[in-house]
Amino acid sequence: MSARTLVDKVAVIAGGGKNLGALVARQFATAGARGLALHYNSDASRTEAEDTATRLRALGSEVILVQGDLSRVDANARLFDAANAHFGQVDVAVNTAGVVIKKPILDVTEADYDRSFDANAKAAFFFIQQAGRTLAEGGSIVTIVSSLLAAYTPFYAIYPGSKAAVEHFTRAASKEFGARGISVNAIGPGPMDTPFFYGQETPEAVAYHSSAAALSGYSRKGLTDIADIAPIVRFLVTEGWWITGQTIFANGGYTTR
Repeated sequence: MSARTLVDKVAVIAGGGKNLGALVARQFATAGARGLALHYNSDASRTEAEDTATRLRALGSEVILVQGDLSRVDANARLFDAANAHFGQVDVAVNTAGVVIKKPILDVTEADYDRSFDANAKAAFFFIQQAGRTLAEGGSIVTIVSSLLAAYTPFYAIYPGSKAAVEHFTRAASKEFGARGISVNAIGPGPMDTPFFYGQETPEAVAYHSSAAALSGYSRKGLTDIADIAPIVRFLVTEGWWITGQTIFANGGYTTR
């Protein structure tokens, strides 16, 4: 089979309006993607999503924006339905969205637990489900998880706990969708140098995470950069299509199994 490319392809990107999702979208546009459906969660992130869309259109891709809380099954359906109706096809689905909650177990509330599992497990499951229903043959699905899946650490019970479910979703989906040539993978970055990381960390914790990876000394801040992750997403949905059912730890040696 000839190498797969993004030329004339259509991608749905959850959390595509900013940070890693926006960079993935830009790399897809540069690689020739015809259409991009960018999801954003709330009005608070609308302006960033609109700015991202403007930049992507300047690169030659057609872009639509779809708002929704992906912990709701109907929001996932609307996202994929909107992309399919507008572009006539969907080839790639990438989920970069999620929520981090860092607390001692004794301080975790039921609301914390529900928010974490809704955003990181439930939303991921129904995103994969709708992708499986919508994607054309030979498509690809990628979900961003966390390198904390391999960590031995306090205070992060419900964040990687909720992301751990996605590994099982990924393996099952790769088996179920494989007959249609659809690859399904997860990527576990290390702590990324984005606002998503700093909100729950103390200066001492930032210093630790910035020095914990084996390659930290060769990175400006010692943290995972979104520019380290976006090319892996692009590879998995193109030349790397034969990789499926895997969780790939891309973290500079921050954790390993």
